[in-house]
Amino acid sequence: MSEYGTLQDRVRCKSLLNKVMSAEETIQFFKPGMNLGWSGFTPAGYPKAVPIALADHVEKNSLQGKMKFNLFIGASVGAETEDRWATLDMIDRRWPYQTGKNIAAGINEGRIRMGDKHLSLFAQDLGYGFYTKDSETGKLDLAIIEVSAITEDGGLVPTTSCGVIPEILMICDKIIVEVNTGQPSFEGMHDIVVCNHPPKRQILGITHAGERIGTTYVPCDPSKIIAVVESKYRDKGRAFSEQDDTSEAIANNIIDFFSHEVKMGRLPKNLLPLQSGVGSIANAVIGGLAKGPFSNLTVYTEVLQDTMLDLFDSGKLDAASSCSLSLSETPGFPRFFENWEKYFDKITLRPLSISNAPEPIRRLGCIAMNTPVEIDIYAHANSTLVGGTRMINGLGGSGDFLRNGFLKIMHTPSSRPSKTDPTGISCVVPHCSHIDHTEHDLDCVVTEQGLADLRGLAPKDRAKRIIEKCAHPDYKPILSEYLAIASADCLKRKVGHEPQLWDRAFKMHLNLERNGTMKIKNWDVKVDLCE
Repeated sequence: MSEYGTLQDRVRCKSLLNKVMSAEETIQFFKPGMNLGWSGFTPAGYPKAVPIALADHVEKNSLQGKMKFNLFIGASVGAETEDRWATLDMIDRRWPYQTGKNIAAGINEGRIRMGDKHLSLFAQDLGYGFYTKDSETGKLDLAIIEVSAITEDGGLVPTTSCGVIPEILMICDKIIVEVNTGQPSFEGMHDIVVCNHPPKRQILGITHAGERIGTTYVPCDPSKIIAVVESKYRDKGRAFSEQDDTSEAIANNIIDFFSHEVKMGRLPKNLLPLQSGVGSIANAVIGGLAKGPFSNLTVYTEVLQDTMLDLFDSGKLDAASSCSLSLSETPGFPRFFENWEKYFDKITLRPLSISNAPEPIRRLGCIAMNTPVEIDIYAHANSTLVGGTRMINGLGGSGDFLRNGFLKIMHTPSSRPSKTDPTGISCVVPHCSHIDHTEHDLDCVVTEQGLADLRGLAPKDRAKRIIEKCAHPDYKPILSEYLAIASADCLKRKVGHEPQLWDRAFKMHLNLERNGTMKIKNWDVKVDLCE
């Protein structure tokens, strides 16, 4: 018996106990080329026992490249599952977001076909059948869902995330359920709404971050469940690096800006619901707020990370809504479980189609804060592709919040190190090598150098403000010279609303590729642009 109860305790639909089997026994259900739907989100609440057993089977029987699947998951899952699958050449297509060294390598080497999309749109489009429209059935072939419990009528109670479970169940008739008895049941933390298809899509009447409008489980026809597997594996969440001077300076710049906005009457004293993306900088910003002057805060976001616990412990956070509880394996989850009663009632976990839906984000007036790869002088942002070609993780949900929030903020270091130069990469460039978020989506850009408030500014004014406030000192003269040359040339030709010189706009990127730094000698056009 687990200290958290037995499988029989958790499976309250007793007819399903007849379908209990080991993870190894489920291998019979998997056929090459299947479209698979998994629970899970950044990496929390994902199935573990069955994917690990299937990977063991492939490795033991030398089936690498012979058992490949198409994976549709709300976002990233643990490296012990999909990253290992990538190593064993078990993935053909993957949507819409991933993390892991091996899966990223597979994508960029052309072995894995990945696509990304705004996460709120991915959730609904999956439910519409857009991703399975070319299959024989038009549906997912098989789903693997991790749950805390199964209700009397077959409802699935998620664990540490909701992901796209409702949409998976819409388009899948064969479901393997992993019941996780290796941790406490999360029943009661979730707020599940299954969105109808247009034209009967319902109103999402969320008027404050902690409001509940649905059920604590995802409705499921028990006849769809073909196997029940007990799992005791816990999430292997990622630990982020400690705050450094750069991330702390970024956090302080944001907090100073919030204080100014409160003073000017544009924000209430307890701000508005906060959204913070994934990563070390986002974690540092939330950690900074725990030490800041604001109280009675609320959070409406897609991911809760470790420093959100600091915010709760500070007494300054009243309620948090998210799609996942994405804590680190250590110390995040042990700390959460040790203080279970303190956090449980203040956290609401929602499906991706609700946590990232434009309607509540716009109504609540969320303050969106996310980290890009790079920002250009006109406030376009690249969140996905290094150098415009190398996929990192995927777009994620940043666009859902940047397009619909009250304040839309991008924060990044002003520079990053290259292999040969400690400030060899400028995160502010003349033109992004790939654009995920346009100039129309951002209100503020923040680096450790300062904060550029871009609201109400025309393009050339935005460029001057970003260079002045956000660029690293090593790159300010380079970027200022580019803006001056581009402005003079384009205005002379009467095409100067948003000046660019296409023969030089990517010269900094080219110089990085060839010479290991973005610090170009000049903006001259030569046969070798990087001379």
